[in-house]
Amino acid sequence: MGVNSNRVEDFSSHSSRSLKVSTEIPMPAAEPMEIHKVCLPPKKTTFQKLKHGLSDIFFPDDPLFRFKKQTWCKKLVLGLQFLFPIFQWAPEYNLSLFKSDLISGLTIASLAIPQGISYAKLANLPPIVGLYSSFVPPFMYSVLGSSRHLAVGPVSIASLVMGTMLSESVSPVEEPILYLKLAFTATFFAGLFQASLGLLRLGFVIDFLSKATLVGYMAGAAVIVSLQQLKGLLGIVHFTGKMQFIPVMTSVFDHRKEWSWQTIVMGFSFLLFPLTARHISMRKPKLFWVSAAAPLTSVILSTLFVFCIKSKAGGISIIGHLQKGLNPPSSNMLYFNGQYLELAIKTGIVTGILSLTEGIAVGRTFASLKNYQVDGNKEMMAIGLMNMAGSCTSCFVTTGSFSRSAVSYNAGAQTAVSNIVLATAVLVTLLFLMPLFYYTPNVILAAIIITAVIGLIDYQAAYRLWKVDKLDFLACVCSFFGVLFISVPLGLAIAVGVSVFKILLHVTRPNTMVLGNIPRTQIYQSLNRYKEASRIPSFLILAIESPIYFANSTYLQESCHSHRYKWHRHGMRTEKNGREKITPACVGKPCGKCDGEIASVQNLRVLWKERILSHSGGSSRRHLSFMEASAMTI
Repeated sequence: MGVNSNRVEDFSSHSSRSLKVSTEIPMPAAEPMEIHKVCLPPKKTTFQKLKHGLSDIFFPDDPLFRFKKQTWCKKLVLGLQFLFPIFQWAPEYNLSLFKSDLISGLTIASLAIPQGISYAKLANLPPIVGLYSSFVPPFMYSVLGSSRHLAVGPVSIASLVMGTMLSESVSPVEEPILYLKLAFTATFFAGLFQASLGLLRLGFVIDFLSKATLVGYMAGAAVIVSLQQLKGLLGIVHFTGKMQFIPVMTSVFDHRKEWSWQTIVMGFSFLLFPLTARHISMRKPKLFWVSAAAPLTSVILSTLFVFCIKSKAGGISIIGHLQKGLNPPSSNMLYFNGQYLELAIKTGIVTGILSLTEGIAVGRTFASLKNYQVDGNKEMMAIGLMNMAGSCTSCFVTTGSFSRSAVSYNAGAQTAVSNIVLATAVLVTLLFLMPLFYYTPNVILAAIIITAVIGLIDYQAAYRLWKVDKLDFLACVCSFFGVLFISVPLGLAIAVGVSVFKILLHVTRPNTMVLGNIPRTQIYQSLNRYKEASRIPSFLILAIESPIYFANSTYLQESCHSHRYKWHRHGMRTEKNGREKITPACVGKPCGKCDGEIASVQNLRVLWKERILSHSGGSSRRHLSFMEASAMTI
């Protein structure tokens, strides 16, 4: 982008209504001078400034604009569509769309049922809770959600974090009822936190988790989840509850006597089957249904196999009895007082952030592929209310799953009715098919979890980070090893800390570059990037890739000193006094919303007094005036 060199001709007082600016740009050929008027912004009261600033932060989309100059009847319809997105597309729904949603919903159900049972085991909850969590939340989201392709249900990372944080204080084996109460309570607080972010328009909070840190965090969590499944794949009974790499591997080899060869053979055989199906679907996207049907097929085949050899399958553990029926109410199990309330709140906030980040990221990804918009604040409220309702109906934390949403997209889902079809299929399973899971081996659940989480290890994204930005790659590595060797919650804290540090680093240490003129144009570009760019005699033009304000004003002052000395060291000479006098022209943008402009102007005055901004004929005074004008008007 080209940068013009503007100069203020008259700025004698701040009360003047306009500024005369001449755009005299040194060019090889003489050009006529153009005079432009730069108007100062209109004066505003303190209340108007505060109102404008808060509107820009919290209501950039102006959600009430559509209600202006509308009749009461129209406002009612618009209000229903705003609160319940189902009213936007329901009037235009037809049989053709239903056929696509029906196929998509049934395909998702074949994946969601075995995954729901598996993720409940990952959270140290009864398997039936995983199916409960695949029934009520999809119904809720189909009414409140704005994404057409988001498939709702339990997810691996949130399940792992909940199981890890709760089991550190309460044993799911010794105190199963208390553990279940804390899980439902944590789900309630997760939903409350998510809905509050959406209601207060604070969705930008989750943006502190950058892509780089999420890549490392997800990969580390996927490795830990996979290693934890060695308990099921090897048939180990006494296994560590810790989630660090060293304790897990130590527990695996310390309990070698508990390894069951029958479980190992079955586990790795059925692990190979879904991995092969996943590879086929990745190579040929049209065969997506192969990967989607693999988990349910594995459950059916393994259950039939164990049933046929049940007299000789003493070394293979099975799920056992699962209660038939709909979700029982659990509002009476919410834990709002006692010594573990703080644990439930902390677990709810952490799992709420993780599930919210994943759900919105997945929804926006598939929305961009189909060229429609997903309202982030509406999604937060939908996911939050969904989890709050789920906590009262025996569900744990749910959100949009990437694997199931990818299946939904590839299967041709058109609207959120696919979630209704999914919930209906789970309802039929809960009412009539639960006895069929009695002989399902636990080892197959471990294989399903490994197959699901292995896709979270995105080594290609890590490699791209290394090639593009080494600092982002460092953030990715810190997150990965923090999760792997410290703990999952602390790994998340490290990820957030690294993201915030990176933001502060970019803000307080902005990039600067020396600009030169592209011959025969009015465009100025970096001298390092454009070989044809040439320096303007007697001027050092610096481009600052950040707003100028108090946090970086001192650094920019030092940067101006540094660039000036570098130019002198390269032997710039004139015929008169042997050294060329340089006028640095800083191309920057003060933030205009804090006292940064004051610090910027003060530092520029210091530069001028120190003769860094020196030029003959008093033009440095006018150049400084231009920068003062920029600081107070931009």
